[in-house]
Amino acid sequence: MRLLFWKAFVGLLAYDALLFGRSFSRLHRTVQRWPIARKSNTSAATVDLVCDAINHALIWYPKRVLCLQRASVTTCLLRSQGVLAQLVLGAQRTPFKAHAGWKWTVTPSTNTVMFRLRMASGNGVRRRLRDERTSGIVVL
Repeated sequence: MRLLFWKAFVGLLAYDALLFGRSFSRLHRTVQRWPIARKSNTSAATVDLVCDAINHALIWYPKRVLCLQRASVTTCLLRSQGVLAQLVLGAQRTPFKAHAGWKWTVTPSTNTVMFRLRMASGNGVRRRLRDERTSGIVVL
C-alpha cells in the first residue's frame, strides 16, 4: 500500500510537471500508450487498493486535483498493476457538464465493464454497464 501511495503521489506531481492540464492531446497519447503489466489482474481488491492509494495521495497533495488529473493518474496506476483500465470522459449538452473517470474490464469473455466515476457532489458511483455506447460517454 505504501508503494502504491508513492506511485500515486509521483503520478500527480508528474501530471502537473509535464503540464498535461494544458495539452489534452499529449495527455491522451500518454494514457493511451501506458503499458499494461504482464500479470493480468481484474480483481476488485486490486482496484480498491489503487483507489485507496490515490485517495491518500490526494490528502497530502498540495494542490486541488480535478477529475481529469485524478482519472488519468488512476488509469495509469491501474494499468501498471495489470488491470485493463481506460480513461472515460462524459459530457452533457444542456446544461453543459463534463466529467472524467476511468473504467476497467471485469471479464473480457463476457465484455462486462465496470465504470467508477466520482461525481462533483463527492458521492462515489459504481455502475455495471454492458453497453459502452451509452449516450455522452467517450472511452479514450
